[in-house]
Amino acid sequence: MKVLALLPLLLAGPALADDYIGFQSPTGNIHCAIYRFDGRTEARCDLRSYTPSYSRRPPDCDLDWGMAFAVGASGKGALACVGDTVQDPGNPVLPYGEAVSLGGISCVSAQTGMTCTNREGHGFSVAKAKQRIF
Repeated sequence: MKVLALLPLLLAGPALADDYIGFQSPTGNIHCAIYRFDGRTEARCDLRSYTPSYSRRPPDCDLDWGMAFAVGASGKGALACVGDTVQDPGNPVLPYGEAVSLGGISCVSAQTGMTCTNREGHGFSVAKAKQRIF
């Protein structure tokens, strides 16, 4: 597996983020970002088209859910409750078999979907057909 070490230098992100790496799957169905803000690092992936694997709204969620997944530098992955998106058609493609990392979180692109994990081994795997939090 190759790690795209130069990717952070090539990408622009929101002005508020200390570091921001945006990328998408080769199909364009999965858009992700790994970002560091206010001393915390998180990875998030949004699906454009999907068959939902989760049917329960997250507790206290009044926003969109089901298509976004997140994991921090520690702790388990989560079904995200979001009012925005990391989808950007200008995001570079992360080819199958390659990875990108920031702040202890790595995301790997595969033909079976995108998997993001932290150093503790927690995270999520997302694909059009199935999503999994661990």
